[in-house]
Amino acid sequence: MSDLPNCPACASEFTYDDGIQYVCPECGNEWSKVAEEGAEEAGSGIRDANGNRLADGDSVTVIKDLKVKGSSLVVKVGTKVKNIRLVDGDHDIDCKIDGIGPMKLKSEFVKKA
Repeated sequence: MSDLPNCPACASEFTYDDGIQYVCPECGNEWSKVAEEGAEEAGSGIRDANGNRLADGDSVTVIKDLKVKGSSLVVKVGTKVKNIRLVDGDHDIDCKIDGIGPMKLKSEFVKKA
């Protein structure tokens, strides 16, 4: 089998190498080899404030006082949050915080515990 990536547009497995790019003969899509290799090296993933990669089930610590919208509650610095779940969107962490309940956090305000 070929070790070439599938087409990102139509998921066809019949892609071929054309010098500096990959080409899909089924839909005609062309994409850069450099972008494909850079994505593999960088790895898509959510990172904390220190640049550590986060995964589902990790524990994190809040690094800034966060006001809870629509309430007078505040998530204090140093609050440890266990068993996070990563999601797509602006607020990329789903979690439950003791005393507050379910919340969504931004990864830029936490560090891996």
